[in-house]
This record gives sequence, structure tokens and C-alpha cells, in this order.
Amino acid sequence: MAGTLLAPPGGTSLERLVQVAIERGYTAQGEMFSVADMGRLAQEALGCQAEVLCGGLGGPNRDRVLQHIVAGHPLLIPYPRCSYDEDFNHEPCQRKGHKAHWAVSAGVLLGVQRVPSLGYSEDPELPGLFHPVPGTPHQPPSLPEEGSPGAVYLLAKQGKSWHHQLWDYDQVRDSNLQLTDFSPSRAADGREYVVPAGGVRAGLCGQALLLRPQHSSH
Repeated sequence: MAGTLLAPPGGTSLERLVQVAIERGYTAQGEMFSVADMGRLAQEALGCQAEVLCGGLGGPNRDRVLQHIVAGHPLLIPYPRCSYDEDFNHEPCQRKGHKAHWAVSAGVLLGVQRVPSLGYSEDPELPGLFHPVPGTPHQPPSLPEEGSPGAVYLLAKQGKSWHHQLWDYDQVRDSNLQLTDFSPSRAADGREYVVPAGGVRAGLCGQALLLRPQHSSH
């Protein structure tokens, strides 16, 4: 999905991405336990800018992440997925990285007190839901304060899911900080994996990837 937002028409196939990752030594089985390696892969295969965000999705990074998405740029997020996910929602949870996956977020739902007067239109089917009008200058809405319950949701898609979903921002933030351990089942399955020095904690924990078109200035 990130590729379709950033790459030229026709995009870059998943097979090509995996091939480049294997050739560069970033993966052995399709796994990616390094945000830095994912950034290098995106730069080479998609021809985009890639910035590694460290220190988690909260605190001062929260506004950076939300402004990045509001500007129309995708965010790649590693997170542990719930293994008991009977509905196949692929939602984030807190499992120390034992079910580490990647999701891309390309939209955000903000709960705000007031909608900016210019550049937004109300959804015809959902009163109270406003969208930016394409091609019309609009003022970004004020971002809800951190800790406001239910105020911010990320529009996200995980690679194994057919659907976009809304995930609570704080849940994603906390899940991302849980990426600390290599899965014991993977460690015992006899297969080869590429794990960075310092393990899963050093490669994924509290990190995300901000992607922008090559010639974007912000």
C-alpha cells in the first residue's frame, strides 16, 4: 500500500521488494526486524525519502506523526499482532514482539471540538464527519491533546488483511513499545532469520518509518 502511494504508476510488486531485501541481506524469509533496513529498502525500491522515527509514537513524536499523515504521507509501523485474533482484524496488542507485523497508516480520524471553516465538507451519510475537500486549500485541524480518550484513530492496513481499519492511536503507540523479544517459536523452528545486532528491541522497539515522495520538502 505504501508503494502505491509513493511509487510511479504500476507500482513495485511485492515479489520485487522481497527480492531486493534478500539480495541486500535485510531478510531471509520475508521477515523485517529492522526499521532502518526497511527504510533503506523503501528508498531503493520505491525511490522515496525514508526517515526513521525513534523514541516511540508518543510525546513530542505524536504531533510529528499526525502532521505527517495529515499532509498525505504514509507511516510504516511495526507492532505485535494479537495471536487470538479470531476475527482476523490483525489489531495491535502487547506481546513483546512474538507476533511482529508491519502496518501502513495513510489516514487519521481526529475528534475535534471545532472543524475549520474553510476547505472541509460534511460526509453526506455520516453527520459530524468532515473530509478535506480535494484541491482546496484548507487549514489543518487542531490536534487533540495526548491522553484524550478516543480522540485519535489511525486508518491502517496490515499486509495480510483485505480491509482498512481504524486503530486507537494510544493502542498502537503502546503496542509499538512492546517489540522487545524474538519469538520463541521462531527461534525453535530451525529456519534462518535476519535479526539486527541488539535483537528485536534494537531493530523495532519504539520506532516507525516516515515515508515521503522523493521531491517532497516536508
